Amino acid sequence: MDILNLERLRAVLMEHKTWPMDYMFKFIVPNSDDRVNKVVDVLPKHGRVTYNHTKNLKHIAVTCVASMDNADQVVDVTHKALSINGVISL
Repeated sequence: MDILNLERLRAVLMEHKTWPMDYMFKFIVPNSDDRVNKVVDVLPKHGRVTYNHTKNLKHIAVTCVASMDNADQVVDVTHKALSINGVISL
C-alpha cells in the first residue's frame, strides 16, 4: 500500500464518527525471516491477535482486533506493518 492508498484509508476512517472504535487489522505475512514476529511487534499491545496459515505454511494471516482512538493511529500501524518486506494488508 503506497502513501496515496494510506491517505485514502485515513479519509475513509475519518468519515467514521464514533472514535474510539474497535478496528480489525489483517495482514498476510511470508512465514520467513521472523517477519510474523515483526508484524506482531507493530500491532497494538492491547489487541487480540489470531493466526491462520496456508496449507503449505508459506504465509501466515495475522489478525488483530484492537480499540483505536483515531484514524491516524490505524494508518500509523498499517504503515509500519507494510514497511516489512512482503507484507500485504487486507
